[in-house]
Amino acid sequence: MSDIRTTRWRLPAAAAAITLALAACTSPSASPGTSGPAGGEPADGEVVMISSQLAPTAEAELMSNEILADFEGEVEFIGAESGPFNDQINAQAETGEGDISLIGGLDGEFQAFAANDVLTDLSDVAEELADLGINQDYLDLGKVGTDQQLYIPWMQATYIMVARTEALDYLPDGADVNDLTWEQLTEWGANIESETGERKLGFPAGEDGLLHRFFQGYAYPAFTGGVNTTFTSDAAVEMWGWMTDTWQYVNPQSTTYGFMQEPLQSGEVWVAWDHVARLIEALESDPEAFVAFPVPSGPEGKAFMPVVAGLGIPTGAPNVEGAKEVIKYLLSPETQATTLSAVSFFPVIGSELPGDLDPGLQAEADAVAAQTAADDALPALLPVGLGDQGGAYSQVFKDAFAQIVVEGQDPAEVLAGLLPNLQDIFEATGAACWAPDPPSDGPCEPQ
Repeated sequence: MSDIRTTRWRLPAAAAAITLALAACTSPSASPGTSGPAGGEPADGEVVMISSQLAPTAEAELMSNEILADFEGEVEFIGAESGPFNDQINAQAETGEGDISLIGGLDGEFQAFAANDVLTDLSDVAEELADLGINQDYLDLGKVGTDQQLYIPWMQATYIMVARTEALDYLPDGADVNDLTWEQLTEWGANIESETGERKLGFPAGEDGLLHRFFQGYAYPAFTGGVNTTFTSDAAVEMWGWMTDTWQYVNPQSTTYGFMQEPLQSGEVWVAWDHVARLIEALESDPEAFVAFPVPSGPEGKAFMPVVAGLGIPTGAPNVEGAKEVIKYLLSPETQATTLSAVSFFPVIGSELPGDLDPGLQAEADAVAAQTAADDALPALLPVGLGDQGGAYSQVFKDAFAQIVVEGQDPAEVLAGLLPNLQDIFEATGAACWAPDPPSDGPCEPQ
């Protein structure tokens, strides 16, 4: 996942190494397991877990040697890239034979598995974990449009805001940094520019930046309540007008920024939006100099894009009970804290985490928790079902930004001109609408 794999995450393992790992399903466990405060009941037999997350070699080692270390049982963890990952699970479902008892993957991957009817109902596990306060929106995602719990949320990443502490002196009167609106962010930028003569807001609008995710998961749903089905709406035109107005207070170097942590650290930017993995180095380098906080709200709510990973059990799994014990273990507060410290994926539970976290990581964790628990929280999923058209889809939003905000063209005309591109993508892929757009019967129909 390019949104997660940045300089803080290592490059994926070679395909040959993954193939060997898949062939090693019956090898001795990489995590023999010992007793510990977070351990579940010992499970009979080894649990083979395959995951598209934590697949790079260094992360897989952390999963086996740290995250799973206190599980009272044996787990063979196999990290695999999307191709081998999907092939292995689907092959087991087709033949009814295989070693895999537990799946770790992204919401979009589980959507595909659910469509192939290869997932086991985990409603009983969800009930047992009810006291942990698992985010309800994520639990609903785990039902994949059914009345069954087809996966249990496991961990998450997302995008938040970070500001230098000196910027707090310029907040609009009466504004709460933890409960802002997007209009107040604009006013905040205007205040800074008026008092300092400098444009200190920042967005990652460079070639390697993730600004397209800002529109797909934040601005569009916050202002319009949807993304694809509201692409050319009056509310969308208003959103682009807001962005154009705000851009006069954005550092002009933003069109070169890929990661916002560097301009925050240098002081070029005082207030920024970006992925948690692309902000953490600033917070870790000098936690007293920065504050992390939830994204602002728009007319339709506090929209945000969760990158949700889940845990599921395939039909025909050889060790269902053992897999359920691993799920319970991975959702325990102790293990969620270990996961956060080891690989910087954030908890999905509401329970307080034990132990002391690095101050910078704690600041991000608090911002993520406040964002997901907000009364007006509006999760907007990553694109689902686009396959190799994902790049073309993101390009539509990049083009809209370039033409409307950078070049100053009329928003309504630009959106009308780009709409056929969006429609062609859905016709080619057959992808259905995803949240927060209402579900579609057949391909999504952008309008």
